[in-house]
Amino acid sequence: MGIFDKGFKKTNLNFFQKLGRTFTGKSKVDDDVLDALEEALLSSDMGVDTTLKLLDNIQDTVEKDKYVGMEELVAIIRDEIAKLIGEDDAPVVPFDFSKKPYVILVVGVNGVGKTTTIGKLAHMLRAQGKKVVIGAADTFRAAAVDQLDIWAQRAGADIVKQSMGSDPASVAFDTVKSAVAKGADVVLIDTAGRLHNRADLMNELTKIRNVIRRVVPDGPHEVLLVLDGSTGQNAFVQAKEFSRATDVTALAVTKLDGSAKGGVVVGIVDSFKFPVKFLGIGEGVEDLKVFDKKAFVEALFKPEDIS
Repeated sequence: MGIFDKGFKKTNLNFFQKLGRTFTGKSKVDDDVLDALEEALLSSDMGVDTTLKLLDNIQDTVEKDKYVGMEELVAIIRDEIAKLIGEDDAPVVPFDFSKKPYVILVVGVNGVGKTTTIGKLAHMLRAQGKKVVIGAADTFRAAAVDQLDIWAQRAGADIVKQSMGSDPASVAFDTVKSAVAKGADVVLIDTAGRLHNRADLMNELTKIRNVIRRVVPDGPHEVLLVLDGSTGQNAFVQAKEFSRATDVTALAVTKLDGSAKGGVVVGIVDSFKFPVKFLGIGEGVEDLKVFDKKAFVEALFKPEDIS
């Protein structure tokens, strides 16, 4: 079983149900199969532009050999998806530990699994022997601070927090200052997930960035956008809004195990060119995985995994 198989069972089931009905009894890709393929890709929430791009490329390939079975078609789809999300098959190296502390600003709307992702990241890093400090800079939600506190205790990470309604930039400043004093390897800073006023969000994130640089001049080293993969096209909207509000450098896509919309990962990478660094494929502490393109492409459309 591949590392991402658990996260794409529903996507696979939906995809092959739509495509399989049309392909039954055929040994070539005709217009009916291409129409069904378009519907199947769109239903996985790959997005219109990415779907049409894939279809054009797939059609060019199958026209050279009309007699293509399901296995061959799936192989072609995987090859084309791999080209869209990048040519390098090497697993992602998520952090540059030569920078100490490595400061990660975590952004995303409320409800996408941002706080949980921070907790799982802290657990992953602590398991690697890294010293981690978490900053609870989402000071507008008591639940977020309480949840981070629990995760920090579980992971064995330090946490810096202030009272409800405190200035988020003040929490960020105290966090990086504490991390430097303690010789921490990684800093994870939670931020408020509000998109109702992009100007306010932009100003807040700019202020946080500026106070971090007073302590760590080249920080933050990463702005990690957390997206809920189960929301499909709404994740595209969030990616667009946050890319306008701050310099997003990487993605973590969560909740893929409960959704048939795994194609959203491909669509967002193709549309925004953000590298994916982590995929969330379940509720367990070990269910946040470092992105591996080859394993992802193999898991995304896997006919033998739908039974």
